[in-house]
Amino acid sequence: MVKILLTKRSSPMSDALFVTRLYKGRIAPLRDLEKTCLSIAADDVAGQRWSRQHGYGGYTSYASLNDLPQRASLFADLERALAKHVASFARELQFETAGRKLKLDSLWINVMQKGAVHTPHIHPHAVISGTYYVSVPPRSGVIRFEDPRLPMMMAAPPRKPKARPENRVFVDIVPKPGMLLLWESWLRHGVETNQARGRRISVSFNFRLD
Repeated sequence: MVKILLTKRSSPMSDALFVTRLYKGRIAPLRDLEKTCLSIAADDVAGQRWSRQHGYGGYTSYASLNDLPQRASLFADLERALAKHVASFARELQFETAGRKLKLDSLWINVMQKGAVHTPHIHPHAVISGTYYVSVPPRSGVIRFEDPRLPMMMAAPPRKPKARPENRVFVDIVPKPGMLLLWESWLRHGVETNQARGRRISVSFNFRLD
């Protein structure tokens, strides 16, 4: 039997391997952005139809509009602000882009009514995804991120209720107006039920390598 003697100088250490990063930033609320989102939603018949057919519980322009920065200057301003944050996040992730640039691939409006929920999903064919929060009433639903290793945790015991965020299987983030979240597009996430009376309005997007 081998005895392991530990001293203060030889105490065991652990490394953080394969870290999943979540970028948190802030973009000052853009004046009239909420009004512009609701105006576009009211006029987008195709988007309203798609949202009803897919049980969205509100409105999204995800499947109907792909020209928001050209449609309204506020979204062009938002795109420029997002690009700066995405570039910063990419540097933190130490991407080797070989001279290629991350470019906005898609950007869409989300208006979630009371009772709406967005089931867990990923964003295929993108590199960095994210959401910018425009209007967030209290109790309108957290965004929940899932440990990508979850399917392989066959015999792992549950985590303690007060486990550190990096050790949890699920991490909930309470959104606030002006908050920007960025993550790598393979990270599975979803939005919990909107229990507020008011509408939760956000703008989601994908960036790809161009």
